[in-house]
Amino acid sequence: MTLLNPIWVNGVLTPRTTQEICQALAEGAGPVSMGGGRYSMGGQIATEGCLHLDMRRFNRVVRFSPQNQVIRVQAGMRWRDLQSVIDPHDLAVKIMQSYANFTVGGSLSVNAHGRYVGAGPLINSVRCLQLVLADSSVIEASRSTRADVFYAAIGGYGALGVITEVELDLVPNVAMERQVRRLPVADYPMFFNDHVRGNAQAILHNADLAPPFFDRATCVTWCATDKAPTVADRLVAPGQSYKFDEAVMWSVTKLPGGPLIRKDVVDPLRYLSHPVVRRNYEASADVASLGPIATRTSTYALQEYFVPVAQLDAFVPLMAGILRAHAVNAVNISIRHAPSDTQSCLSWAREEVFSFVLYYWQRVGVADREEVGVWTRELIDAALSLGGTYYLPYQLHATPEQFSRAYPNARRLFALKAQLDPGKRFRNKLWDTYS
Repeated sequence: MTLLNPIWVNGVLTPRTTQEICQALAEGAGPVSMGGGRYSMGGQIATEGCLHLDMRRFNRVVRFSPQNQVIRVQAGMRWRDLQSVIDPHDLAVKIMQSYANFTVGGSLSVNAHGRYVGAGPLINSVRCLQLVLADSSVIEASRSTRADVFYAAIGGYGALGVITEVELDLVPNVAMERQVRRLPVADYPMFFNDHVRGNAQAILHNADLAPPFFDRATCVTWCATDKAPTVADRLVAPGQSYKFDEAVMWSVTKLPGGPLIRKDVVDPLRYLSHPVVRRNYEASADVASLGPIATRTSTYALQEYFVPVAQLDAFVPLMAGILRAHAVNAVNISIRHAPSDTQSCLSWAREEVFSFVLYYWQRVGVADREEVGVWTRELIDAALSLGGTYYLPYQLHATPEQFSRAYPNARRLFALKAQLDPGKRFRNKLWDTYS
């Protein structure tokens, strides 16, 4: 989507059955990669000369038990399509990203997270998964069966095999009311601890920083309520026009004084009301609402950094200083929270963390990308210096040494890959760079 990493492949297969994937692996001998919604930004879905598996039509429901609140789907199903299946039963996805365009398998491969209070990464809602290995065999992995594969494949960026089916926990589709609080960012950790962490009604939460005003945070919490929804729609309708949103984004990013317009006009108007919506409605947002992501010469892009909760006060000024020094056109920084995940091989939260999701604009020329690499490595070093890490679905600017420091348990993944994929058939630009 960002057009940053065009890669020539030998062929593209669009499977609809697991057997088609097994057959392709049995009959071929070269490298294989796979992709879903195509929102990764560093070539994580391909490598030169590979067979690319386009999973977007691998999207059937395998089993659905509303009474047990569990669904099993093919990995190419998009969250928005899954929501259409479960919403009539008043059920919702337990954990997913803020936008519904992504595929389940792609989200699982990066062990995505959202704004769900206390929920952590997607792995915490997965009961089991099916994986096709390099020798074309099919295995089932869960916390009790092939746990080594379960904890390595989730968040493993396609290193071990093709995730074909996923069984997910669901939750009730409750009504939620939006609550907004503006405060100094220095007060945010105490606010989170007092009003969000122990709040059983808090379902979604994030705090936004509006660069270059890094000293103020807008805290947005969606809390379960008995009030009737003020928005009639149960899901965000696909294919809507977002011309107004695009105009606002352009103004904030490109106009002189754009950030001030956002702080004093756009955000106060956006959060003026306290709508009540169903959980599925807020979770079915379309990434198109962000506007066109890329042109031939520029793109909006993401990065994400994780730091221990006690280090938020230390990281914010470090981050702000780096972004200012390099005149980064930062649009938004969203702060989220996640509990520790000690079992995933590529865990980005080895202890309780706050994450900082940076949304920014850049040009895509060679020199421009090199400059982004400079300040990206500085941000990675800042996070690492505080015991944190960075997220892997984005541009591959980190050095191998930074990757090793951020993900010391990657050697567990590589050791398992040596057993299950000794010929290194499953490849992409991420693993070409760091394995």
